[in-house]
Amino acid sequence: MLNRESILSTRRQKIPRVMTNQVAMEGSGPMKYQVLLGVALFSLSGSLLAAESLCEQKEQDIQREIGMAQKHNNQRRVNGLERALTEVRADCSDKKLEAAHLERINAQKQKVAEREHALREEREEGRDRDKIAKRQEKLDEARRELKKLQAEPY
Repeated sequence: MLNRESILSTRRQKIPRVMTNQVAMEGSGPMKYQVLLGVALFSLSGSLLAAESLCEQKEQDIQREIGMAQKHNNQRRVNGLERALTEVRADCSDKKLEAAHLERINAQKQKVAEREHALREEREEGRDRDKIAKRQEKLDEARRELKKLQAEPY
């Protein structure tokens, strides 16, 4: 009959052999090249997606929205989006999109500054806590909108 010590010693002897076999297999063979090829293709596909122009991204976003509107039988939305898609295809340039995006960001920054000023005035005057809370809420909302705009590509 086997006792506990003999079982443990048998396990200890098997572990190093298994580990040495795994180490010997890791760095060799065609599997290594398949992994490297997969990583290279994955990184290449990501860079190709990043190279896509802003106008192409916008066009794809509008097409996706058209599909959603059609799925929900919202014909007015479909008509408006198709009109927008036609305009994007006819008159879109990355520079125009970037300029319009920067303009929206700057306008939102101005809005945040105005909200901060209004909140500061409310606090200095020591007005009603409800008004101060409302001003703070509006400021937080303006900041969220600014972050959202800054995260968008166009």
